[in-house]
Amino acid sequence: MAETAAGVGRFKTNYAVERKIEPFYKGGKAQLDQTGQHLFCVCGTRVNILEVASGAVLRSLEQEDQEDITAFDLSPDNEVLVTASRALLLAQWAWQEGSVTRLWKAIHTAPVATMAFDPTSTLLATGGCDGAVRVWDIVRHYGTHHFRGSPGVVHLVAFHPDPTRLLLFSSATDAAIRVWSLQDRSCLAVLTAHYSAVTSLAFSADGHTMLSSGRDKICIIWDLQSCQATRTVPVFESVEAAVLLPEEPVSQLGVKSPGLYFLTAGDQGTLRVWEAASGQCVYTQAQPPGPGQELTHCTLAHTAGVVLTATADHNLLLYEARSLRLQKQFAGYSEEVLDVRFLGPEDSHVVVASNSPCLKVFELQTSACQILHGHTDIVLALDVFRKGWLFASCAKDQSVRIWRMNKAGQVMCVAQGSGHTHSVGTVCCSRLKESFLVTGSQDCTVKLWPLPKALLSKNTAPDNGPILLQAQTTQRCHDKDINSVAIAPNDKLLATGSQDRTAKLWALPQCQLLGVFSGHRRGLWCVQFSPMDQVLATASADGTIKLWALQDFSCLKVAFVSRGTQLLSSGSDGLVKLWTIKNNECVRTLDAHEDKVWGLHCSRLDDHALTGASDSRVILWKDVTEAEQAEEQARQEEQVVRQQELDNLLHEKRYLRALGLAISLDRPHTVLTVIQAIRRDPEACEKLEATMLRLRRDQKEALLRFCVTWNTNSRHCHEAQAVLGVLLRREAPEELLAYEGVRAALEALLPYTERHFQRLSRTLQAAAFLDFLWHNMKLPVPAAAPTPWETHKGALP
Repeated sequence: MAETAAGVGRFKTNYAVERKIEPFYKGGKAQLDQTGQHLFCVCGTRVNILEVASGAVLRSLEQEDQEDITAFDLSPDNEVLVTASRALLLAQWAWQEGSVTRLWKAIHTAPVATMAFDPTSTLLATGGCDGAVRVWDIVRHYGTHHFRGSPGVVHLVAFHPDPTRLLLFSSATDAAIRVWSLQDRSCLAVLTAHYSAVTSLAFSADGHTMLSSGRDKICIIWDLQSCQATRTVPVFESVEAAVLLPEEPVSQLGVKSPGLYFLTAGDQGTLRVWEAASGQCVYTQAQPPGPGQELTHCTLAHTAGVVLTATADHNLLLYEARSLRLQKQFAGYSEEVLDVRFLGPEDSHVVVASNSPCLKVFELQTSACQILHGHTDIVLALDVFRKGWLFASCAKDQSVRIWRMNKAGQVMCVAQGSGHTHSVGTVCCSRLKESFLVTGSQDCTVKLWPLPKALLSKNTAPDNGPILLQAQTTQRCHDKDINSVAIAPNDKLLATGSQDRTAKLWALPQCQLLGVFSGHRRGLWCVQFSPMDQVLATASADGTIKLWALQDFSCLKVAFVSRGTQLLSSGSDGLVKLWTIKNNECVRTLDAHEDKVWGLHCSRLDDHALTGASDSRVILWKDVTEAEQAEEQARQEEQVVRQQELDNLLHEKRYLRALGLAISLDRPHTVLTVIQAIRRDPEACEKLEATMLRLRRDQKEALLRFCVTWNTNSRHCHEAQAVLGVLLRREAPEELLAYEGVRAALEALLPYTERHFQRLSRTLQAAAFLDFLWHNMKLPVPAAAPTPWETHKGALP
C-alpha cells in the first residue's frame, strides 16, 4: 500500500503520533454513573472510564495481577468501584483518583462472573463460576455470607431495592431464580418459570414486583410477596436486558395509562416498550439496517434519565429515556481497520471502515462518533471527493454508496448503486470535480458511475431515500480480483491493479485499454498516479513498489515512491515508511501499529497522515519536520552561545562555572577539555578537588558517567583517574553507592583501570631497568693523542 506524502519544494523527515483511536470496549458489562457523566466498560485487563460529554477515556484501571477483568460494579453512591480478575482477586478502587484502596482474595474457587452492590453501597454480592454466591461488607472489609446450592455458573446477582428486607436474588445455569435471606442465611424460594438463561432482573419502585427477562424470548412479572409469577409476556426475541420504566405517562413511548411498563433489548437490535398488564408492545424503535446490530446490554440511569445500550458490534449508544432519542454514540472496538480517510474541507473528521457493515465517522476535535448504517456486509474501501463533503464506500454486499457530510458534521447516505456480481473491493473518486467514481470488484470488472446532477445540489435532501446510481461503463479488465483502481489527476486515465500480477492503463470514460504493466511476481494491492509526472506507482505483495513511465510502459526503478518527491508506504509488518524518490532512500520508519496497515491517507494541507491497521487502531500522524528543524537550529544556536561562554570562563580561569556549564551541555569531550585545562594549572590537584567538591550531586553523577568513557582511552585515562581519585578520597562510601548507575559504572571502570595499571607497572619496570643499566655501564677512557708540538719535539736531535 502506498500513498502520496509530500509537496514540491520541501522534503519531509519525520512524523510523530498526534492521536490514537484505540479500542476501549470489547463486550460485556457497561455502566453509567447516576449523573450520566461517566461511562464504565471492560476492555480486556482494564476497566475504562469515559467522559460522556467528550468521549475521551479519562482513566484506565488495571489490577496489579494484569489479568482479564471478569466482573465489575459501581456503587449506587458513585463512590466505590470494585473489579474482579481472572486471578481470583477483588480490587476496591477510589476510581476518581485511579487508586486501589483494598485488594483481597475472592475465596471463590473459579473466577467471579457477576457482582452487584446493595442500595446502601455497603454490601457487595459476587456470583462465581464455582456456583457460589458470597456477600462482602465493603466498609468493614470482611465476608458476611456464603450461599451454596446454585448449579453451574452464577451469572446474575441483585439485591432487593429495599435495604430493610435484606434479600438477595441470583440466577445460574439452571435458569432458576433463587431468593436468599441475608437475615436467616438461607434460600427462601426458587423461582422456576424460565426455560433458558435469565439475563436481567428489575424491581418496581414499591419493591413488591420483580421483572425477569431471558433468552427463552419471554419476560415474567413476579409478585415478591407470594414469590409467584403473575404474568408471562412473550416478546418474540432473545432478550439480553429488560428495564422497568418510571411509573409516569410518556406519550412518546406509548405509555399513556398508569401501571408497569418495561423496555426490552435483544437480538432484534431495537428497543421496545411493553405494557406489563396487557403484554402488548406499545412502542418499537426504528431498526437500523445490516447485521451486527443485536443488543447485548441495556441499563437505565434513573437520575440522569439516560438509557445505555451495547451492540454486538461493540458500539455504545446513549438515548434520552423519555423519548429514546439518540444522544451519543461511541465505537468501542473497530476490529480490523480496512480503510481510513480524512473528511471535510479542513480535514476535521475521519471516516473508518472496519470489519463491519457500519462506517464510523470521528470528529477529531471532540472525539464525537457517528455510526453510519447502510451497507449490509463488510465495508472494504473508501474514497473522498475533492472538496471533502462527499465520499464513497464499497462493500462485500456488491454495492457502492455515496455519503454527504453537512456543515454541522452530520453524515447521511445520499446515493447507492448496485450491479457488481461479487464483492466490491476498491473505489476511486474523480479528481478534478465531483462528476463520477469508479469501482473495481472480485467479478474482474470495473464500473464507471456518473454522479446525478440532483446529487450535487447542496439543497438536496434524500427524503425518499438515497438516489439510485446507474453505471455508465462496465469493462472486464483482469482475469482475477481487482484490488485497486486509481484515476489520473486530469480525470482522463484509469489504472487498475489486480491479483493477476498486472496493472493496466485505460482511457476514460469508455475504458479503452492503453497498455499493460507486467513485472511483479505477486498480486498488486495498490496503484497510484504521480500528480507531477507521467508516472504510475504500483505496490505489490512481492514487497516492492515499481515506477512506470506512462509513455512507453517501461519500469523505471524499484522503490517505495511518492507524489513528486516522496512517498509514505505501509506494509504487513505494521510499519509505515517515508521514502524519497530521487535516491530511493528510506528517510524514516514509523512504528506504532502491531499488525498489517491496510489504510493510509494524507491530509489536504499535507501536514497530517492517517493510518488504520488490523490491530484495531487508527493513528493520526503529524508532520514534525519543520518543528524538528526549528528545534535543531535553536539547539545549535544555543550550543554556539554556550561554547563561547565556556571559552570565556576558561580564559578567565573560572573553573567551577566552566565545569558546571560543560556538564549541562552533556558532552563528555567538552567536560574533558575543561578537566584538562584545570590540570594544566600549576596548582592542579587543589584546583580540581576544590572545584569538584562544589558541584551538585547530579553533576558528580554525570562526571562519573563521563569517566567511564574517558577511561577506555589511554590518552584520557589520567583525567578519569584524577576525577575518580577525588571522588574516592572525599566522598563517603555510602554516598558513592547512592549515586545513580554507580554499580554499572564501577563494572565498566575496573577492567580498563586494571589494564592501565598493568601498562604503567610495565613502564616503571622498564624505566628502572634502564636507570640501572645507565648507572652500571663503564665506558673505556680513550688514550690522548700526541699534540703536533710533542711530535715535532721528539723528532729533534
